[in-house]
Amino acid sequence: MHVLVRRCRRASVALCLVLGATRAHAQPAPADTGRFEPEIRQFEQLDRQTPPPRDAVVFVGSSSIRMWCTLDRDFPTLRVVNRGFGGSEMGDVVHYTARIVLPYAPRTVVVYAGDNDLMAGKTPADVHDAYRRFTAMVHERLPGTRLVYVSIKPSPSREKLLPQVRATNALLRADARRDSLITYADVYTPMLDRAGRPRRELFGADMLHMNSSGYAIWRTVLAPLLTASR
Repeated sequence: MHVLVRRCRRASVALCLVLGATRAHAQPAPADTGRFEPEIRQFEQLDRQTPPPRDAVVFVGSSSIRMWCTLDRDFPTLRVVNRGFGGSEMGDVVHYTARIVLPYAPRTVVVYAGDNDLMAGKTPADVHDAYRRFTAMVHERLPGTRLVYVSIKPSPSREKLLPQVRATNALLRADARRDSLITYADVYTPMLDRAGRPRRELFGADMLHMNSSGYAIWRTVLAPLLTASR
């Protein structure tokens, strides 16, 4: 599999891994298979070369995070670390949390995952359970760290999954209402048109990954939430 790697221009020297189309469209495998070891080890090698700042905002999750290569410019007043790895499910994020989240002792973690899980046949309850396991891991070691759950986005190529997406988002929103350390970031609603369908102009040619207009919506939703946590 051909893998293209390029580095984002970032104060925190985070890595932007731009994977080839084969990885991007492959059906996600079950969590904990070791298939992401090359990416995780590359993060660890970068950390040894240039340790990222502690007490930063860590972004973790699937390709929507990995491909966000303008984080430092979109949030110029924050110290940000990008630890997204494309094709991952929420269970993969849980599996690698001890290696790519906890070592940085972040004050806030922004997490996006779940649509790959649903595409692979997992249920909203499965995704929710993985989020709860992730939250428990983080708060066991870092009890004061805030979590921002980014709602699953409505991708045109996965429009058939919208009922499951809405159900999963409802579970994540409910967790945020019960826990003062969790914030729910609704990017789902502003990415719909007036008919309630995904806005195609926010996506690239594959109708799955966002273009700059899609990321602009994410930035608008997340900026006040992250600034408020400073």
